[in-house]
Amino acid sequence: MTRLDDAAPDLAGPAACDGPRSLLLEAREVPLGGVRAMEVHRSLPQRALPMVGAWCFLDRFGPQTARMRVEPHPHIGLQTVTWPLVGEVRHRDTLGNDVVVRRGVLNLMTSGAGIAHSEYSLGEDAVPLDALQLWVALPESRRHGAAGFERHENLPIVTLDDGEHGAGATATVVVGVFAGVPSPATMHTPIVGAEIRVPAGARVRLPLDPAWEYALVGVAGAPEVHADADAAITLADQGLLYLGIHRDGVEVTAQEDTTLFLIGGEPFESDIVMWWNFVGRSHDEIVAAREAWESEADGGDPAAARFGHVIGHDRERVPAPPLPAVRLTPRRRTV
Repeated sequence: MTRLDDAAPDLAGPAACDGPRSLLLEAREVPLGGVRAMEVHRSLPQRALPMVGAWCFLDRFGPQTARMRVEPHPHIGLQTVTWPLVGEVRHRDTLGNDVVVRRGVLNLMTSGAGIAHSEYSLGEDAVPLDALQLWVALPESRRHGAAGFERHENLPIVTLDDGEHGAGATATVVVGVFAGVPSPATMHTPIVGAEIRVPAGARVRLPLDPAWEYALVGVAGAPEVHADADAAITLADQGLLYLGIHRDGVEVTAQEDTTLFLIGGEPFESDIVMWWNFVGRSHDEIVAAREAWESEADGGDPAAARFGHVIGHDRERVPAPPLPAVRLTPRRRTV
């Protein structure tokens, strides 16, 4: 996935999360790869909340009928987590991977110091599409390393009991650890990403690690999240409910079949500088990555290429947008 909203954020000083929160945030519509015919909504980053643990980006493209053509584009300093809901997407990258990702299958791409990839829907016609794509910021110990790619078709499923009726929700552990059950995906910080499915009429408790911060994202249905003792919050599709830290669990009720996505993890080790498709720590790092991507378009020395050539493509690519007129600075939470 490539992003175009590259303006520097307003800053009001850093604020570490020091307790539970019940902050409901709306997604905003953004362009995808310059093709505005695709409907894309961004839940993260938010101006007041740039990260949840190591999670720094969450897009949903769909539900819609569309023809996706995201040409080769670069990444640094992050992992992409692609989680389809409807339809199939072809992924090709500079490591030589050429795969189709579909419902229930995780594609995990680790950029390290640099990788490029493309994403196409199958066929030439518009098709039903709906998916989540998320980015995880890499820690200092891994962000300068080699690129990598993993595909996982058999992810663990956790059953969460409804206290009154027995079996209630199920949770697919996409990445990290949930309820003590680990995903096979290779992650580099303490983290969780899990799809939670709650049947109509159920009330279930989601176990949380009090040392981690969390958020719930609405996917389908209108669940009520009992984040506070005296009130429930209705979580609409694409809404993000930030739960903060120091919780050992949260209860969810559903009047209809409901799907949510849980993200969370240990508070990240540092502030990040995020611009376009790059996650770094300084303005100069971002400038160097942009220059490397643009120089490769001009036919530079292949042996010195930072991002490489995406398999199956000729010279088509997404050019880097101009840098803003201000120096890029870290994104810091204000909640």
